[in-house]
Amino acid sequence: MGGQACVFYGAAEFSRDADFAILADAANLARLRKALADLRAEPIAVPPFELKYLRRGHAIHFRCQHPEALRMRVDVMSKMRGVDSFAKLWRRRTTIELPDGTKCDLLSLPDLVQAKKTQRDKDWPMIRRLVEAHYFSHKDKPNTTQKKFWLMELRTPQLLLEVAAANTSIAWRLAAKRPLLRSAASGKLAQLERALATEENKLRAKDKAYWSPLLAELESLRHPK
Repeated sequence: MGGQACVFYGAAEFSRDADFAILADAANLARLRKALADLRAEPIAVPPFELKYLRRGHAIHFRCQHPEALRMRVDVMSKMRGVDSFAKLWRRRTTIELPDGTKCDLLSLPDLVQAKKTQRDKDWPMIRRLVEAHYFSHKDKPNTTQKKFWLMELRTPQLLLEVAAANTSIAWRLAAKRPLLRSAASGKLAQLERALATEENKLRAKDKAYWSPLLAELESLRHPK
């Protein structure tokens, strides 16, 4: 669900770790423990590898010691801000087959975009590239679902103006959910650029608020009284 998924979707990002969204139940954690044992993966930092922390929204971090994955970091999460439950994510997943026949299950591109709406600086250029890549791959014969996705998620002002101009009625209907589409549908570039910056800042603030109690819990685990 992280940088590796972005590579598969054509929004290349160099990533030294692998991030996974997982089903947080006892049986699945047993399977995960076996896979981590095969990788000789050791937990790093806090919180500990326990179901209750995954269900509260924490990420659990591991470092692999297997010679073929030496020092590779693996992060697992089960719950993310603004992202649907694992069951829904799994139903919407994208499966890609590698040249050697290995199959990789990825968050769907729309779900990956939602998961990337964090407070981290590096995630926002990635969102932009992900949606741009999707747009250029499908713009010749788009369906209504794709048009709505672009209108709701594009962060490139010029492309957003282009899509809004070609789909004005849809843009105005979606403006109730994404107000900046009023600027896009009206062709007001400078106003749209300001609105995109404001939207990003609000989403970053929401992510900070979401993580505040979780970070406080991590601090209590690092420094128990």
